[in-house]
Amino acid sequence: MNILDTLQTLLNESGFVGFFMDGGWKNLVMIAISCVLLYLGIVRKFEPLLLVGIAFGCLLVNISNFFVDGASSANALYHPELWSAFLDESSEYYHSYGHIMSNGGLLDILYIGVKTGLYPSLIFLGVGAMTDFGPLLANPKSLLLGAAAQMGVFLAFFGAVCLGFEGNEAASIGIIGGADGPTAIFLTSKLAPNLLGPIAIAAYSYMALIPMIQPPLMRLLTTEKERSVKMVQSRQVSKTEKILFPIIVSMFVILLLPSTAPLVGCLMLGNLWRECGVTARLSDTVQNALMNIVTVFLGISVGATTVASSFLSLQTLFIVLLGLIAFSFSTVGGLIVGKIMYKLSGGKINPLIGSAGVSAVPMAARVSQDEGKKANPSNFLLMHAMGPNVAGVIGSAIAAGFLLAVFK
Repeated sequence: MNILDTLQTLLNESGFVGFFMDGGWKNLVMIAISCVLLYLGIVRKFEPLLLVGIAFGCLLVNISNFFVDGASSANALYHPELWSAFLDESSEYYHSYGHIMSNGGLLDILYIGVKTGLYPSLIFLGVGAMTDFGPLLANPKSLLLGAAAQMGVFLAFFGAVCLGFEGNEAASIGIIGGADGPTAIFLTSKLAPNLLGPIAIAAYSYMALIPMIQPPLMRLLTTEKERSVKMVQSRQVSKTEKILFPIIVSMFVILLLPSTAPLVGCLMLGNLWRECGVTARLSDTVQNALMNIVTVFLGISVGATTVASSFLSLQTLFIVLLGLIAFSFSTVGGLIVGKIMYKLSGGKINPLIGSAGVSAVPMAARVSQDEGKKANPSNFLLMHAMGPNVAGVIGSAIAAGFLLAVFK
């Protein structure tokens, strides 16, 4: 055995060779982006539970290529060509999960949970178990604010269409405005899996940046007098109401839009486990153990879709910009309806709670609380803002179900 030849072969087949090939600079850029995302997740604590996993998945998929004779041979973890065949109706492997299982790498197998909608649905199961819908039941008008905060979804959809995106791609981009990462991943995996990487990163980035994005809009669209309004304490919601709510919502929403069944069904089942009083162990499991396990798989597998060759494009830039527009207009929509309710109630409703209509629970509600407290130190809006906030979770799921029904 010639040691020098062996070392030369190992070097030629290593990933380092790829950096010196045509397009190798893209992998370096993606490695840099993954390091920035790791910094934001670890140091700045921007949605760390998911962003750290997504960032490391991005890092793994862009350093795991190996080469033979100076040409890309394969990726050790993720194989985009397998998923291209999976989505190609003319391929013998069209919608063949068996082919993925037999020939895929670790990240391909984990990604099946994204493609089937399993991970987002299980995340919603945990979210439902952690969510108290009491503030929404105490003030049903909050549903209007949650609905108004979906305005950005449809504005971004039309903007994406004007920029040349197909209807299914535009729908996936628009859902970023709902500020609900699992919903964005669920819809995109069904309608535009080729855009999953940039859409997921945009959705979770803007969720993390809520304390920076929303306050300027809140101050721009409301007066000092409106922001200082103190709202009266909400009524006490009975246990019976809390138990009936997930059952009634499931029946009504799923009958209206059957495509919402995976998200709304899991959300409401988790909430029923929380409220019924006889399934405390199940509620605890989905809130903690199950949520943690699914978050691990979801983050890494979504990060794997950020392959340099497809991620670094003008299309990705458009998605990031449209996502920001969607999220901003969703906030504006909630504030506008909040101002209308302020007028109609004779100044009894603080319009700041409208901005919490986006479904980033409970961060958006905390931002409403903080801005209200700055205008009036004795103000306490958190529980009032939680009504629109949890309504936004339902609203984003319904919006996703509607878009899925139209474009699937």
